[in-house]
Amino acid sequence: MNNKKNKLSLAIVSALAITSIAMPTLAEESKKNEGLETITVTSQKRVERVSEIPVAVSVLSSDQIDSSFSSSFEGLQNLVPSVSFKKGTTSRNSAITIRGIGTISFSVAAEPSVSTVVDGVVLGRSGQAFTDLYDLERIEVLRGPQGTLFGKNASAGVVNITTKRPSGATEGMVEATLFQGNEYKIKGKLQGEINDSAAASIVVTKSGYDGNLYNVYNNENVNGYDKQGFRAMLDLEVSSDTKALFIFESAESNDDCCADVEGLPSGRNPDSKAAPNSNGIVDGVADFDLDQRLVDHDFESRTIDNTTAFSVQIDKELGDYTLTSITAYREWENTEYREGDFTSIAGDSTDLVTFDNTPPFQLHDVGPQTWRQFSQEVRIASPLGEAVDWQAGAFFWKMDSERNFTRDASCQNNGGQLNDAISNYLMTTQGVDAPTDTEVSDFISAEGITCNANDIVSATAYMRTEFVNWALFGDGKYHVSDDFRLLFGARYTNDEIDFTHTRISNDQYGRRGVGVRPATENTDFAGGTDNTNTSFKLGAQYDINDESMVYTTWSQGYKGPGFNVFYNMAESDTAPIAEETNDAYEIGYKYASSNFVFNAAIFKTEIEGFQANNFDNSSGVTLTRLTNAGNVSTQGIEADFVWQASDNLTISGGLAKVDAEIDEFFCPVGESCTDRSGLDVPFSPDLKYSLATEYVTELEGMNIIWNASYVYTDEQVATLPSNIGEFGPEVQLPDYALLNASVAFSFNDDKYRFTLIGKNLTDEQFFTSYSGDGFRYQVPRDADRYFGVQFRSNF
Repeated sequence: MNNKKNKLSLAIVSALAITSIAMPTLAEESKKNEGLETITVTSQKRVERVSEIPVAVSVLSSDQIDSSFSSSFEGLQNLVPSVSFKKGTTSRNSAITIRGIGTISFSVAAEPSVSTVVDGVVLGRSGQAFTDLYDLERIEVLRGPQGTLFGKNASAGVVNITTKRPSGATEGMVEATLFQGNEYKIKGKLQGEINDSAAASIVVTKSGYDGNLYNVYNNENVNGYDKQGFRAMLDLEVSSDTKALFIFESAESNDDCCADVEGLPSGRNPDSKAAPNSNGIVDGVADFDLDQRLVDHDFESRTIDNTTAFSVQIDKELGDYTLTSITAYREWENTEYREGDFTSIAGDSTDLVTFDNTPPFQLHDVGPQTWRQFSQEVRIASPLGEAVDWQAGAFFWKMDSERNFTRDASCQNNGGQLNDAISNYLMTTQGVDAPTDTEVSDFISAEGITCNANDIVSATAYMRTEFVNWALFGDGKYHVSDDFRLLFGARYTNDEIDFTHTRISNDQYGRRGVGVRPATENTDFAGGTDNTNTSFKLGAQYDINDESMVYTTWSQGYKGPGFNVFYNMAESDTAPIAEETNDAYEIGYKYASSNFVFNAAIFKTEIEGFQANNFDNSSGVTLTRLTNAGNVSTQGIEADFVWQASDNLTISGGLAKVDAEIDEFFCPVGESCTDRSGLDVPFSPDLKYSLATEYVTELEGMNIIWNASYVYTDEQVATLPSNIGEFGPEVQLPDYALLNASVAFSFNDDKYRFTLIGKNLTDEQFFTSYSGDGFRYQVPRDADRYFGVQFRSNF
């Protein structure tokens, strides 16, 4: 408790002393002598003032995003207290949680609870959007179910990303950013008018980073990246009542990410230079080596991403009504290379691998996957100013996924598995009917077959999934009076999902390996399921006066069924995972004057059939199994504000106090479980808050812009509780706080800007993710203090 009080005191003192910003959750950059600029959003599918819409929504403007100097959502999450980002070992496994709720799954046949939308296009995986962020107009984070507005399943919320449209003026921009650790980002943009009815833009970006970890095996840095991409837009006025927006995007990323550090002793190679400075678990408390920045890996964890995307949006005026159509196609190729044994000496020994993982076993994974998705949305909006404002639409989304996954691992014979494999080999390939133990032993001896740590076996799984989702949706307001409105919405949706899974042993004798199923467990599964759902929203909104309003809503969320389709899928995994549904209740208050904006919301959400991963170590290697883990609830309070204290000083902040807990746990079949009611939901910090300031010093021919932000994230658990209803010390991630600052020198009406940047000024070390096995953790870039510079020129 004293630690948290000290960090709160540091937040207040630092922000007020430095007088600066990274503008957490609300406003655009202020206009001098004119008060705060009005914030408009499109999260309700109309251009509206954020202070007037009856939804809990946080808005990150382009200025806020630029001022954070973050190249991915992992850094931007700090600016929205209700949001957490769980980074996986690859972008396909990364996930967003809102108000403590999100789907963290490795299955290729499950959808996220938080929907990610880019320029009106729903993405199949959150990781598609966050390989790199550039040239954004804003990010809107809507909390709570949003299906009646977006058509697609969005039971926990929506992250709505809007990129900048081309302007009519011919202009350009170049920007270069350089940080310690040989991290750089170069961006260029050119836009302008083609003719009286068309404008276009093209943005090109290139970035790279050596990495924040050091591999003692090959003396190279890891956890870095090499990214490049471009986005082209054409904004076309087809006729006086029809407009079209064409977007084409291509991006490539080659990241040696994300290596897991040994934050607690694994015992696999205690003599390694990368062994942690830790006493392990002491009196039930984990002695984390938060300073750990070394790994000892002989196989490089790496992710290669390639994205190609095209969309066209058409807006047509039909009298007083507006018809909108968004057609999109996206293709995403993701290849994962994973070091699974986490040591450089694994697979060297001629000894037998035992249940306590001695000697160290080899486990290396390679898994390419391709997603192809097509979506079509059509909606019509009524004119504003009538007794009823409404929108109605239809949505269709189809995604095909193909994945193969190969694991090379040490042979496993700690329970007589070799004899079983050879017996099967003699029957299936040698024509021996029911071989005796003597025949099996003689064959092993004659062929010189061994099954030790240095005998590497392999199997490959081929997985295919197809999602088809269509929905009819509508949302509206009934104006009872000038000050009072009734809110309503409904959605009918149909989900269909099919999968195939074929796993084949690549070993000559079909032997079992650590995490590798033998030939006797080859698979040829196929399955499918479908489900329909009707969900509703009801609410009311009342304008107290011209500056403030209150609202209350009840909304239902729905996320469709899935399957636990993964590499080591077994017969027991072929049953479908049932749908996840929720009822969300919210009361909100919003106030907006010329120099002060304040939002607050009290919420409670009850979720049935919560889809989540359970860790399973029964095979000697950590597996994650997607299940309907139980019924959970989340409740709490959120608040944020922006205050323009003077023409030159702006102060802002945000807070989320969230209690996400398990109400009822569904014990896995065949397991013995205790009650775990009241225990925390993973990756749901109880408290998260931010404070930020900006001060502008006006000089002759130059402005100096001072910025600072402080973000605190409470401790959190990284997994569901064990079957005996306990959280191991290793899964309880400590709290942390980040203090960032920058000072920018702006010349010639911001035609030129030079910025000095400081990140994590207090050098706070922390882990953001626990990856399993009792010792593996992720260390983000911002877990160390570092500095940088940025130069920007507009022409």
